Amino acid sequence: MPLSKEVGRNPREVAAEIVDKLRIDDICETPQIAGPGFINLTLKTDFISTSLSSLLGDDRCGVDPVKSEKSIVIDFSSPNVAKPMHVGHIRSTVIGDALSRILRFHGHSVITDNHLGDWGTQFGMILWGWKHCLDTSAYELNPTQELGRLYRLVRKVVDADPQEIANDSIAAGLVEKYPDARQEVLSETVKLHEGDPENTRLWKQFMPVCREEIERIYRRLDITFDHTMGESFYQPLLAEVVKDLIDGGMARESRGAVGVFLDGYETPLLVQKADGAFLYATTDLATLAWRAEHWKPDRILYIVDHRQSQHFEQVFATARSWGCRVGQQFSNIDLIHVAFGTVLGEDGKPFKTRAGDTVGLESLLDEGVQRAALIVGEGEQARQGMDDARRRQVAEAVGIGAIKYADLSQNRTTDYVFSFDKMLELKGNTAAYMQYAVARVEGIVTRGGVNRELLRREVHDNPSVLELSDPLERRLALTLLRFKAVLEDVELDYRPNVMTSWLYDLASCFSSFYDALSVLKADGHKRTTRLVLSDLTGRTLRQGMELLGIRVPNQM
Repeated sequence: MPLSKEVGRNPREVAAEIVDKLRIDDICETPQIAGPGFINLTLKTDFISTSLSSLLGDDRCGVDPVKSEKSIVIDFSSPNVAKPMHVGHIRSTVIGDALSRILRFHGHSVITDNHLGDWGTQFGMILWGWKHCLDTSAYELNPTQELGRLYRLVRKVVDADPQEIANDSIAAGLVEKYPDARQEVLSETVKLHEGDPENTRLWKQFMPVCREEIERIYRRLDITFDHTMGESFYQPLLAEVVKDLIDGGMARESRGAVGVFLDGYETPLLVQKADGAFLYATTDLATLAWRAEHWKPDRILYIVDHRQSQHFEQVFATARSWGCRVGQQFSNIDLIHVAFGTVLGEDGKPFKTRAGDTVGLESLLDEGVQRAALIVGEGEQARQGMDDARRRQVAEAVGIGAIKYADLSQNRTTDYVFSFDKMLELKGNTAAYMQYAVARVEGIVTRGGVNRELLRREVHDNPSVLELSDPLERRLALTLLRFKAVLEDVELDYRPNVMTSWLYDLASCFSSFYDALSVLKADGHKRTTRLVLSDLTGRTLRQGMELLGIRVPNQM
């Protein structure tokens, strides 16, 4: 219809000419022109049946690896190690993990890196707190919790915000006792960076404890990284980065600090403070140079909050100019900031770790598992029996799956208000809905004594047994065949919610199909058709959920 306006002709005439030149007889029925110029295409049943039969022996559910494999580095999660992870960390962690799984499955060579914050100002705060207000018994009981308390306490002291310390007598007393606390904290950070023996010793003491605490959370989330190289790994490279930027005329001194001044930006990209300390930008540039030299990627994805958008714009622009000068081919690497919206508190403000009311990530996981445990075994599969150990395993998969799915199903770029109830919902468009659909399929197979291999072989050899005579069968079949296109759409804009939307459509189609049509009691080809559709639905839902990092139990 838009074309008809350009050529000045009746839209139905244009549609008729397009239809006349189409050569799709092997795929579609005769095209129909409707209304003012719509062209309606109906896929042939035998084409759908043949396409479905080709999926039966395909472990990849019809998804061919990409023809042009890329080497992709994904930088995600990246918490500060000196404090417990909280719900604000969930977005980068689960989005990055899902994208790494999806891109690997799609055929790319993926390298994941957890760029830990293990060297910044937060350690200056903890070092100062350790020396002035450590609770030794609390540290011996739970080191990470005590280090987190020290961080939050000293943050209040450094900021000296009347509202922050109004209800905290300890913080108020420290502010009064140490009026120069801010400068002393900065001094502790500089001493660490300069190799002070005592601060270095304490840093080395803190690190294994902090790392193990974080790794324990990742194990529960079923998330692993190829590499975990924090800011400290790149510390020896930072001085040379700054020197090289200055020598190349890209950076210059400004009010004692050193910054890169880029066209189009009011403020420079600072790479060194007036006191000599380096900044995030310095580390990001050193990291990028190291990755380019050692991993030679085609693409680097940074899964980071949208509030860092300008930072990454400036880092990328600096890197490209710098790379041309030093012979690094940064210009040949796609540098992509996969920005996401912020997790907000009920007050509409971003979660912040300086406050004492931040919801810990482990508390969220525990709550999710506890709520899931209340429903595990209530479904039709309960009749098959489930011992306590199995119930715990299923509750862990369902509870943590709910939390991951709740985040991944959000549009990546939007903010959302954190809510326990929404994150742990087990009805509607949730992980549990998909997990339950798979459990239903497993129930069909078990009750019917179905030999999946024989079923798949039968249909693969003779696709015509798939009749697809009912509209619900056809709708389910067409939804199943979209898997490949969905993966392509996810990669196009790095949006896992495209996958969650399709999985929900697929589970909904199956639910309508299952509720309306008998599977095991059907006769002849109808039974075969419905068993095949059920089998493919279970396999495809499981594959899709696993690509999101969500475990799928056989029983619910």
